[in-house]
Amino acid sequence: MKVLIFYASYGGGHLNAAKSIENCIRTNYKEIDVELIDCMKYVNKTIEKVTTAAYREMAKKAPWAWGRIYSDAQKGPLAHITTRSNKIMAIKLLKLLREKQPDLIVSTHPFGSQMCSYLKRKNKITSKIATIMTDFAPHDQWLVGHEFTDYFFVAHDKMKQYLINKGIEKSKVFATGIPISEKFNEKYDKYEIIKKYDLNENKFTILFFGGGEFGLGKTRTVQIFENFVQETKNHDMQIIAISGKNEKMKSAFEEIVNNNNAKENVKIIGFSNEVPKLMSISNLVVTKPGGLTTSESLASNLPMVVINPIPGQEEENAEFLEEKGIAVWIKKTDNSKEVIEKLLSDKNKLENMKENTKILAKPNSTSDICKILFNN
Repeated sequence: MKVLIFYASYGGGHLNAAKSIENCIRTNYKEIDVELIDCMKYVNKTIEKVTTAAYREMAKKAPWAWGRIYSDAQKGPLAHITTRSNKIMAIKLLKLLREKQPDLIVSTHPFGSQMCSYLKRKNKITSKIATIMTDFAPHDQWLVGHEFTDYFFVAHDKMKQYLINKGIEKSKVFATGIPISEKFNEKYDKYEIIKKYDLNENKFTILFFGGGEFGLGKTRTVQIFENFVQETKNHDMQIIAISGKNEKMKSAFEEIVNNNNAKENVKIIGFSNEVPKLMSISNLVVTKPGGLTTSESLASNLPMVVINPIPGQEEENAEFLEEKGIAVWIKKTDNSKEVIEKLLSDKNKLENMKENTKILAKPNSTSDICKILFNN
């Protein structure tokens, strides 16, 4: 059996979800030939380069503009333009599909699903198509050509119902959760991790993601980080701050720690591939609400403080998480210091938020998706 996994480089979540599926197949279904492909890069390297760069810059410098595009792509004239352009690009993708002859195409980005469903509608391909939606709120771009898609995998039951209400057959829709690394299912030695990062095993631990893929909202992030650092004096708590590859953010964090004499209670890390381990020893996560990070936090039973969501899908994710009692969203107009003080002083609320994560957590999402695809 030949499987192609398509993703597109608009945000890291699509690629990471695709990689999780690929890894699960390679580990557990050795008879399956699997390949991971950036479908936009294949179709047109120039368009891919320009559009991904534009997305990064827009998300970083003009998130309101991305929010507008996201909204218009749902139901405005842009929805039709996007669909038409995908038809043109689909013709180029056909060359790859004729060469690879996949039995199944798995797509973690709507562009891949749209192009393949168009080709299937035109009887150019006969492959089965599976779409994995990588956010906690639905967007109709994912559903274009749904009549020719065989599987839809979504984050939760409310999304499943949304798709059914849109006329998609119930038998095609599965509320498995967004694919995450199998590392979130591993059992870790808590003491070993605490020792490695020179932490205190008795303190309330906050995992703070500050870098973000685009360094979005740096000023606000730094302000919120300082609010948390100042609270370490009032509460028995410590902070693990991950600045990612953002050196400016790391420097800003270090300056705040020095100014507040908080070295004992704050550990600053650059890029880390040990996020599953760090989540396993944490009590609260502060992050942007991307679909993947949210899924990882839920799988680790971590309540969330949501900061700097990109308008569009991330704001919808933030609203959903707040509505479910899993997250506190610090909005632009909020007094972040007050919100943080109030939350950290309310142990019952934090405990309830942690309990609520269990309702939505899907730690076995990746293996569940593969079981549905290959054991049916």
